[in-house]
Amino acid sequence: MNKINPSKLLNSKWTAVKPVDKEKHFIVSEVDFDEEGVVVSCVIEAVMSKRATPLDWRVLKNEECWQHGWK
Repeated sequence: MNKINPSKLLNSKWTAVKPVDKEKHFIVSEVDFDEEGVVVSCVIEAVMSKRATPLDWRVLKNEECWQHGWK
């Protein structure tokens, strides 16, 4: 399981284990927090196509789908 610090989530880099539409490198481009500092929403952006997709940030913890950094 990938360890994720929510405060360092913004601009973190991720690699999709199974690329979709030939996109495998992503960066977290937007993170929204509530009043208590809990992550409410997260948006990842494909590096090559700049396509942005909303994502539940907890999905990034799954090592079968995501690797931290660009591999």
